[in-house]
Amino acid sequence: LPGPPFTHQQIPHKMVYYGQTSCEQDTERYLDVVKYVFSCYKREVPLIINTMGWVKGEGLLLLIDLIRLLSPSHIVQMDMCDWKAMPPLTPEHVHFSAGLHTKGKQQSKCKQLGVGDMESWKYSEGEDMSAPQHKLLYVHPEFPLAGAAGEARVHSGILRDMSILGYLGHLQSPDIGAVFPLHSLVPYQVPFNAVALRVIHTDVAPSNIMYAVNASWVGLCCIPEEVRCQTDGPVLLTQTPVCDCLGFGIVRGVDMEKKLYHILTPVPPENLRLVNCLLLGNIAIPNCVLVGQQEIEGEIPYVTSDYNYSI
Repeated sequence: LPGPPFTHQQIPHKMVYYGQTSCEQDTERYLDVVKYVFSCYKREVPLIINTMGWVKGEGLLLLIDLIRLLSPSHIVQMDMCDWKAMPPLTPEHVHFSAGLHTKGKQQSKCKQLGVGDMESWKYSEGEDMSAPQHKLLYVHPEFPLAGAAGEARVHSGILRDMSILGYLGHLQSPDIGAVFPLHSLVPYQVPFNAVALRVIHTDVAPSNIMYAVNASWVGLCCIPEEVRCQTDGPVLLTQTPVCDCLGFGIVRGVDMEKKLYHILTPVPPENLRLVNCLLLGNIAIPNCVLVGQQEIEGEIPYVTSDYNYSI
């Protein structure tokens, strides 16, 4: 927990690539993801759940959904300057309040999500929603501007870039010496028909999919279904899967003649053998990676300053 995350990155026990910095656009998939990750928790050791900072409006309702889903033993709630924005999350409040996708005690049935694999969210007739029994630890900080949003969004963006750069640092040699630019490293060659492809955050026409994927940050994932393709590919998924993510990479080039993705990743080969799906989200490669490429003569690849602002 202590220190900025990019300084002590570890391989997670279970990871899903959500692909966006906010879950506002698709809260149902967010709950699906949380449920999928939480399913591997064996309850043999204490678990600390670090919730996000979206605690107003629908964010607060989503937090109530999460508390119902995860049934924590303790909740640590830190007060804000605008204390009226968020009520104390006592067991009684959570029990009787409606969430974003669940209803309170007055209506014992949860609202149907309309997602096929979320049947367990609906309670059967006569079943009690089991009133929360957590202990609330309410912290009221006394230092000024505690809980104020301020520049949190800017700082989170910087920390996210630092985490990506820290992750890409594993591509470098552990020996102290020169740092190799990414374009000098040898990428993996992945056939189009060996992996399925999905853009998470927006709809992309199949004819434009390679423009979207090229020079992008992707999640290297494993879907349970076997990827089958009668042609040379690419294999495009019609829905975003909730599946294991084994790591991340950069599609540093697309060879349309040989039907190959060129991918840079620090994920070890024994794990890469399990990867059969690339998920492209709304997470950008830090600008410094693209602009700061060394030993480039002329125009920098994937970087332009001559474009029409009206587009």
